[in-house]
Amino acid sequence: MSTTELLQLLTGGVVLGALYGLIAVGYTMVYGIAGLINFAHGEIFMLGGFGALFVYTWVPALHHAGLWLVLPILLIAGVCVSVSVALTAERLAYRPLRHAPRLAPLITAIGLSIALQQLTFLFYPGKNAAGKAAFGASQPQVFPQLPGSPIHLGGIVIQRADVVTVVLAAICMAALAWFVARTRLGRAMRATALDPDAARLMGIDTDRLIALAFAIGAALAAVAALAQGLKYGQVSFGMGFIAGLKAFTAAVLGGIGSVQGAMLGGLLLGVVESLAAGGLGHIHAVAQFGGGAWSDVWAFVVLIVVLLVRPQGLVGTSAGDRA
Repeated sequence: MSTTELLQLLTGGVVLGALYGLIAVGYTMVYGIAGLINFAHGEIFMLGGFGALFVYTWVPALHHAGLWLVLPILLIAGVCVSVSVALTAERLAYRPLRHAPRLAPLITAIGLSIALQQLTFLFYPGKNAAGKAAFGASQPQVFPQLPGSPIHLGGIVIQRADVVTVVLAAICMAALAWFVARTRLGRAMRATALDPDAARLMGIDTDRLIALAFAIGAALAAVAALAQGLKYGQVSFGMGFIAGLKAFTAAVLGGIGSVQGAMLGGLLLGVVESLAAGGLGHIHAVAQFGGGAWSDVWAFVVLIVVLLVRPQGLVGTSAGDRA
């Protein structure tokens, strides 16, 4: 493998990792404040993509405005859909189970994940013929792509959608870091994550902050959905499952409960996948068994190795350290 090929794989890994990281932040924020793993988060990500696609498809005036000008509108549409669904799920499905046994919200989250995917498939208007093939099928719906040629840096080819993905991820993470560190709500969220009971005794409305964590995570997932749609030119009804699984893996890898760890875990996971997909194909003994198809396996191998060495994740803290 040449240096140029390696750099190309690393570039692709960073872009993929940025997508995973944006979704993973939603998992880690909700877990850090509510102690809940929201397994429906992948479907909230999926709904953000379909919210943006719906607006673009059913508002013909947007087709003539140029996609660069339309992007903010699509982003707002996707965020509104994802946040609305997340807040509704938090209020109706999770909040009543706040003090229930831990198994109850877990089962609820899994059921909600399946329900959201199937309901979106059933009721999304204008499915193409392939999309009607089978109930719950993960058939792709065409997503608009950015105009313009790829960017060439030496021998490295960078798609314009990749640049948008990295820029959006950087802006979102910087804004989130500022919000958590500099605002009263952000400090209240940190206090709630550290000791919910003490936060309630100090007059902090923990229910409101948990809902805010759901909303922030959903908004970031919608940003990731738009970026993924632009990158691959399609969204699908099943896209939330695998993306959600990878993002949850990234959150655990970085240290569940740590926002910075979620993005770090996402970047590491993306780079490992990219290197495995591109690098293993050059090894004859591996290529004959599928080559790059093993990239998912190596991603989880890295997770297992990291957790064996640091069970709390790369930047997470153990219960003893917090005490």
